[in-house]
Amino acid sequence: MRDIDKFDIEQFHKKIGENVKRLRKEKGLSQLALSHAIGHKSVSIISNAEIFHKGCHFNLEHLAKIAYVLDVDMSEFFK
Repeated sequence: MRDIDKFDIEQFHKKIGENVKRLRKEKGLSQLALSHAIGHKSVSIISNAEIFHKGCHFNLEHLAKIAYVLDVDMSEFFK
């Protein structure tokens, strides 16, 4: 079994960001609306994490809150 490397982790975070973006758009929410719904005042966490900008990614608390707001199971972010 090979070790997981930095590239694999980056791809993992990018996939989660892509799935959050897709699900957010399917539900008709803007980045700002989702940011506000999870308790943030600006879109920076959502916009940056959706594209893994400068290594910014969602943590488990973010994902739990986003899943609740979007009314999806958290597992949807990992597909």
